[in-house]
Amino acid sequence: MTKKGESMDNNNLLSNPQEFIDYLNTETQKVLELFTTSGGDDVFTQFAQSWTELANRSWEDPTVWIRAITDYQQSQMNLWTNLLTGKTGSSVAEPARGDRRFQAEEWSQNPVFDYIKQSYLLSSKLLQEMAANANLSDQEQKKLEFYTQQYIDAMSPTNFALTNPEVLQQALETKGQSLVDGLKNLLGDVDKGRISMTDESAFVLGENIATTKGSVVYENDMFQLVQYSPTTEETFSRPTMIVPPCINKFYILDLQESNSYVKYCVDQGQTTFMISWLNPTTEQGHISWDDYVEKGILKATQVIQEITNSDKINAVAWCVGGTLLGTALAVMAARKDTSIASATFFTTLLDFTDPGDLCVFIDEQQVKRLENKVTNQGYLSGRELATSFNMLRSNDLIWSYVVNNYLKGQTPPPFDILYWNSDSTNLPATMYTYYINNMYMDNGLTKKDELTICGEKIDLGKIKIPCYFLSTIEDHIAPWKGTFSGTELLKGKNEFVLGASGHVAGVINPASKNRRNYWVNGEQNQGADHWLETAERQEGSWWPHWAEWLKRRAGKKVAAPETQGNDTHTIIEPAPGRYVAARID
Repeated sequence: MTKKGESMDNNNLLSNPQEFIDYLNTETQKVLELFTTSGGDDVFTQFAQSWTELANRSWEDPTVWIRAITDYQQSQMNLWTNLLTGKTGSSVAEPARGDRRFQAEEWSQNPVFDYIKQSYLLSSKLLQEMAANANLSDQEQKKLEFYTQQYIDAMSPTNFALTNPEVLQQALETKGQSLVDGLKNLLGDVDKGRISMTDESAFVLGENIATTKGSVVYENDMFQLVQYSPTTEETFSRPTMIVPPCINKFYILDLQESNSYVKYCVDQGQTTFMISWLNPTTEQGHISWDDYVEKGILKATQVIQEITNSDKINAVAWCVGGTLLGTALAVMAARKDTSIASATFFTTLLDFTDPGDLCVFIDEQQVKRLENKVTNQGYLSGRELATSFNMLRSNDLIWSYVVNNYLKGQTPPPFDILYWNSDSTNLPATMYTYYINNMYMDNGLTKKDELTICGEKIDLGKIKIPCYFLSTIEDHIAPWKGTFSGTELLKGKNEFVLGASGHVAGVINPASKNRRNYWVNGEQNQGADHWLETAERQEGSWWPHWAEWLKRRAGKKVAAPETQGNDTHTIIEPAPGRYVAARID
């Protein structure tokens, strides 16, 4: 067999195609084990543990197993009858709506592969039903169903060369070149330690992504501060500070000109600043949640005030950045610091009662195990973090790329959001362990004076500035009903807006494209469901709605600044800066 680093041509491949396919399946399995590992345990280990718990409980009511297996056996018998009698057009099992894995004609035209497909779907249904009827505790039930689905998705016949007719047909048509190309893609991804979701060579930071003009005007060991160049003759006197999540790179908010939220802000006449967090390594493992607040958000606020000579600023934050901003505002409230006039929270959890689909990774055993690992290496690996998020949509974000990249030998097309999604960031060990334990495990932010941050007792009820909450109805990371709780925890005049789509696409919804829809003006203080029942649906992007909201809090118009920074905080380098360019690779 040709080894890594050696050339491979079609003649070598065709001399022993079975050996090549076996080798490809073996190497694919290795990389899948790497890419389906999260928090120290792989999918199959968690699956086995969950089903052990199910087996222990099944003795309480074995009829559930008996009924499920009986139905399965009857369906399999019907499937065999159809196959042996040559019946066509009579399916015992069909893919779920939205399942795109079996759309190709090869899966229905060939009776053998049609049987493989339907047999897999029947087995999947058996496992799903048995898991759904397990009657475990809420946490264990969710874990069982999640890891059962992960196992089902992993074992799909579409994921293996010999049981995927599309792969075999393409190999035949290309005389094996697709398999050769797939192996090259596979070996390249093994080197990178992650699946390629897009053509990464198509993007260069500062050239065709993260291109909004500006300058880095301050930096410390936590972040760089970017000030963007104005595009209008006048700007609002009160500047805007954007706090992105430290769990991802900031340029999700500045992708390309057509979908850049940053450019939209600048074009609205806002003097816009962006925090660009450091991508930490082992040496920065000591950085704490307090540091992100004091040396991060509060320091950035001070620098922005000094540059703009403004006594107040408006703040915008997303996801974990919003949780950090919420704690920073509580610290400022305790200190009677009124530097931030308003806050905007994108898909932000302040109340972690419902952590969404991430709950399957969050229990005492898993958290403790990951905490020990993170403490030893000094940081939480961005690759593991990305895998955890990708597992929430494994068919779309893992297995479809396994099939297309490795089995079909295709190169994924350029896509800016997927490029960003592949550009992972680490989290410092100290910060991460505090975050996971005090927010997700103990839900400390909802408890008055439970947490002490930067020397101050935290009480979100003391935050009385106007706040704008943007959530998205299909968000599986920060469920919108959980984010709605922020409007009840913070005691200022709060505006809640619910956008269409999910955690990323619902936020990056450019006004110029005017797509999707959003809901506004629901009645507050009576819960999330009542808010939605009384809300008004609006078509298009929510960006203009937010811009009008902020405009009322942005101050008067003044001449736009002629340059970035000032005599104290001089220009260090052009945007987007060095910090955001640091890759885990």
